[in-house]
Amino acid sequence: MMKILTPKFLTLSAVLMASCLLFFSGTAIAQEYRFDPPWNTPPESEVQFTVPGVDNVPDLFGDINDPQLVVFFAGNQFMVIDELIAAFKKAHPQYQRVFAETLPPGILAKQIATGSIVIGNLRITLKPDVYTAGKNRIDQTPEWFSKTALYARNKLAIMVQKGNPKKVKGLKDLGNKDLRISMPNPDFEGIGKRIEEAYVKAGGTKLKTSVMETKLKAQTTFLTQIHHRQSPMRILYDQSDAAPVWYSEAHYQKMIGHPVEMIEIPEQENIHAQYIAGQLKNTPHPAAAKDFMDFLVSAEANAIYKKFGFDLP
Repeated sequence: MMKILTPKFLTLSAVLMASCLLFFSGTAIAQEYRFDPPWNTPPESEVQFTVPGVDNVPDLFGDINDPQLVVFFAGNQFMVIDELIAAFKKAHPQYQRVFAETLPPGILAKQIATGSIVIGNLRITLKPDVYTAGKNRIDQTPEWFSKTALYARNKLAIMVQKGNPKKVKGLKDLGNKDLRISMPNPDFEGIGKRIEEAYVKAGGTKLKTSVMETKLKAQTTFLTQIHHRQSPMRILYDQSDAAPVWYSEAHYQKMIGHPVEMIEIPEQENIHAQYIAGQLKNTPHPAAAKDFMDFLVSAEANAIYKKFGFDLP
């Protein structure tokens, strides 16, 4: 005998089916964004509304309203911000409202030069007290600064997926035609030009041409605009097989338990960076700027940078 489903049974079945669909679709959505930033710990607030892929601003930190100190950091230092700013506030309790940006240094330089930046629908016109970047970038605008100081160093490494499924051994392998590369765009980020130097050291102009021209045309090289976010995410979401990055960036992804591996680059092929902090001549908060410059070269700050994979001056 055919069983007739009653409206009550149909309603219950529909609810159960809808619940299953919501559960599995919710799981898919959660999985889709499981590696999305921010990777730092957000500030405390009774209202937390970070929506991955929609409302998520990982490179703006702290108090944008009436800050007592504004610092523009070269983007690849985002991982030190939590501990560094907390330690600075503890050492100088008179400064509790601190705002920091960790965008590519070239973008930050344009923001300083033009006086503003727009991210999404947000316009920021805050002037920095301190700007940090690689030495080459700082040397381009010496007239901006009343004081500069070397506070950290870095070197290159290659980030790959957990287990290194493509068996990447070094920079020369990045020229392989089928290997998908995430590469900083030299037009936007200084690290791109430094990596190009490393290609030449490792495999001559042939390797550089292969990665930056041949593979770019074949779409197996992807150029980022903000590599310290895009490159790890492309590795984590299996959109790229390998990404040349700063050592500290691969170190950090491993530190927080993301499924990546680091391939170290031998000294004879590597490139080293020097990070310089500059106190702006027209700083809005001169006392705070001076105190932060002094703190940045202190033993306490050095220890924080070392923890996150940076080399010390």
